[in-house]
Formats: sequence, C-alpha cells, structure tokens
Amino acid sequence: MAIVGLKMVTLALVDAKTQQLIKGADQGLSESGIVEVGSDMLGTKTANISNMEGQATKISGNNGVQDVLIAPGSPTVALDFNNLDFEVKQKLLGFISDGKGGYVMQSDKPHVALLIETETLDRKKSIYFGFANGIMQENAQNIATDTDTAQTRNDDNMTYNALSAKAFGGEPLKKYYSGATSFDKTTMLKEVFGGYTGTQGSSGSQPH
Repeated sequence: MAIVGLKMVTLALVDAKTQQLIKGADQGLSESGIVEVGSDMLGTKTANISNMEGQATKISGNNGVQDVLIAPGSPTVALDFNNLDFEVKQKLLGFISDGKGGYVMQSDKPHVALLIETETLDRKKSIYFGFANGIMQENAQNIATDTDTAQTRNDDNMTYNALSAKAFGGEPLKKYYSGATSFDKTTMLKEVFGGYTGTQGSSGSQPH
C-alpha cells in the first residue's frame, strides 16, 4: 500500500531498563510524558526509515540457490524537524541543564520512543511506524552567515537508532494500520510509549 505525507511525529523518553514512559516536565518531555511535534514547532519535514530488514544471504546447493537467510533488521530514522523546542531537543540527546543556562552531555544516552504517522493515498486511514526503544543522535550542526538578501536557516537534523523493544517481543519496529478491524489507538500508544494512559495533561501537544 502506498503512503502519502508525514502527518505527525510523536516522541517520549522511556526508562532504559524497563522501557516504561517517563512522565513529568522535569524528567520527561512533558507532564504526560509525550510530545507531538506539532505546528508550534513547525512540524517535521522528513522521517526516512532505513534498514528495516537486514542483509540477505543466499544459500546455494545442488548448483542452485536453495534458500535465503535474512539478518535481523536494525532500523534507523533520519529526522528533519523544522524547529524543535530547544529543551525537548536537549533531553532527547542527553544534554542536561546545569541550572545556569548551559547544557552538558550526560554519560548515558537517554532512551527514546518514537511514533511516525503517515496516511493512505485517499487520506482516510493512517499508517504508523512505532519504535518503543532507541537512541537519538545529532552528529553535526551547520552554522552559516545570513546575507544581505537571505536568512540562512538550519533545521534540527537528528538520527534515531532503534533498539530491541520489550513491547514488540524483542523486535525494534512495529507497524500499525488504522483500517485494521482490531486497531485500537489507545493500545498502540500504550505499547509504543511504555504504558502511556493519556490521563494527565501535557506541556506539549497530545496525540489526537
């Protein structure tokens, strides 16, 4: 099935050991624990997923190819956010505030849950790519001067590295389709975001 557009990216911090949602604006991304990258942050430009499946190895026998072994997938997501909230970004990357306006990388990377929503061609159904456990990286930051005719703008380009997820039986990725008879959005959010209930308010945007 073909997909069209990038409707929403939702993020959360999860505990590295239990993979349960971290709530509260101090430790988590918001009071509820999750944040949608909505219009207040100018949305997300791209979320390109790679390495969903591992490399194929052909098994030969009797002068022909008899079987194929597929290595486990190791998905990564190249994300281009237009204007990610500064403090949310630092929490995702593991930069901790020193209370004086400075942010320093902590020794252990925080674990992040990620949900990407796109749509079917008729825009009537949603397809979701869920990652319940992973690490976020920002490997470079381009900084360039404005000119007398144009403003130089650099987006928030980050890479998400998916890890094994307990909620997915050890797999790093789970897909969801809103057109499936058994689809339940509440269940999906609970799986992807480590027990999310949606009962608390959020300083960021809530899933809709």
